[in-house]
Amino acid sequence: MLALAAPGVELLGITCVHGNTTVENVCKNTLRVLQACNKLEIPVFKGAAKPILGNSISAGHFHGQDGLGDAPDPNAPSLDLVQKEDAVSAMIRIVNENQGEVSLVATAPLTNLALAVRMDPSLPSKLRGLYIMGGNTESRGNTTVCAEFNFAADPEAAYIVLNDYQCPTYLACWEFTCYSKLSWEFCDAWLAQDTDKARFMARIFRHSIEASQSERLQKEFVAGTGLVSCDSYAMAAAVDDSFIVESDQYPVSVELTGTHTRGMMIVDTVGFLKKTHKAFIIKKVDMGKFEQMMMAALK
Repeated sequence: MLALAAPGVELLGITCVHGNTTVENVCKNTLRVLQACNKLEIPVFKGAAKPILGNSISAGHFHGQDGLGDAPDPNAPSLDLVQKEDAVSAMIRIVNENQGEVSLVATAPLTNLALAVRMDPSLPSKLRGLYIMGGNTESRGNTTVCAEFNFAADPEAAYIVLNDYQCPTYLACWEFTCYSKLSWEFCDAWLAQDTDKARFMARIFRHSIEASQSERLQKEFVAGTGLVSCDSYAMAAAVDDSFIVESDQYPVSVELTGTHTRGMMIVDTVGFLKKTHKAFIIKKVDMGKFEQMMMAALK
């Protein structure tokens, strides 16, 4: 919704993957959001149903079992609208058709991106940039002791992406998003806008807001309460470079085997990994600009 509302941004497609809920639900939810925005002409592609190794994890307790707060939607669009082409092929095709112009924004487990670079190793060199919501920098997990959800949901995929995508890479990591909360006062004004989009958002969001306001996350994490709209930070960075006010640049990778650290992002501050490619780790953003973009998303 943030991307659709941004001037000068063309959404070329949305690829779906397992994550907060099943990939079928993700496809259905994507179509529901596009319908709320009157943008059902944007193609939606179905991708991986499971991580590369191991079992899927779900975030149903926070996002609702259906991934959109379990809000009934009797007029939900039919899954027949999902494209016949699979997400990985579509990603490769769209990037090849628009070389140097596409920003890939990853707000879910990275399974599709890992499969895409295995199918077409030249893919990253044709991207304008890669923007990822995922990973963590202070080993504070939100899914396991040390791992953030998107990386924990497919550590192998995260490893492949962080090591094989040698393009400008921007990371909105879990702790950073928690330090950049939106106040509940802002959220009230945001959802109170007199539009169908705001009413849709209020319906699907009720579950997560209640979870946020009561959850242990509030008590044990960074001082202050508020909404952490994790994925929106990655999208805002892709939409407007000047949104990022401060960032670190380090080589990064992912731990695959630790008892407590599988799926945790590794930040190589010393140079032990002997990697030339460094990712931009977002540290501070322009919150005024962020609030404007979020407001515009529901206008």
